[in-house]
Amino acid sequence: MTNSQDNQAQNQTEWPPRKVVCVGAVVLQNEKVLFIHQAPGQSLEGQWSIPWGFIEADETPDDAALRETLEEGGVTATIEGLLGFQNLQPAGWFGMVFLCRHLSGEPHADGVETDRARYMGLADFDHSEDSISPWCEWLARRVLAGEYTLVKEAADTRSKSGRAFL
Repeated sequence: MTNSQDNQAQNQTEWPPRKVVCVGAVVLQNEKVLFIHQAPGQSLEGQWSIPWGFIEADETPDDAALRETLEEGGVTATIEGLLGFQNLQPAGWFGMVFLCRHLSGEPHADGVETDRARYMGLADFDHSEDSISPWCEWLARRVLAGEYTLVKEAADTRSKSGRAFL
């Protein structure tokens, strides 16, 4: 068996299949979006991005987005709805992105994953001397321009398993 065939056979027998799910939050306050600056050693080191992270085993995607927002940016937010998902690299990874509203707190970095945090508006993107993640900037610009469809939480899912965005 070649390595490729061996990998295919292994992938067919591995159950359940493994996927990596990340979550991101576009947090709005006064026509600006919360951005965090990725600290050295992080995947987007030296770039501004929206708060991102992995879902922990005991949490839902929406809870993870709120936790990442608080941990990385120092802000408490509330979920407005699901913006969508983004395929990521490597293959098999994807990100869910939520639209959030600022509730409380002043942006500040956690000193581990992030070394700065602040709200940015369109003028900030146009005049920034710092590197901004192209995808995060594209997403923030779309949201600030109202160019998105929001999937809101369904109030009557008839399920006890938690929130649903339908």
